[in-house]
Amino acid sequence: MLVLSRYKDQCIYIGDDIVVTVVDVRGDRIRLGIEAPKNIPVHRQEIYEKAKRENETSTTPALPEESDILEFSVH
Repeated sequence: MLVLSRYKDQCIYIGDDIVVTVVDVRGDRIRLGIEAPKNIPVHRQEIYEKAKRENETSTTPALPEESDILEFSVH
């Protein structure tokens, strides 16, 4: 992990397309402005983790209950 110190209104560039700007500092909280291309998603950690959990549960098919399984016989 790269750790940098920045003051209000200073920026960090990630590649050529992403700019992170320190917008405000209040006590132990900072506000960041992030400029990124529309094809690069930017999410807060808690939102990202929630979406990831929801995607995992929605893509994992539920196993059928034993009573839901139909038996077929071939004649």
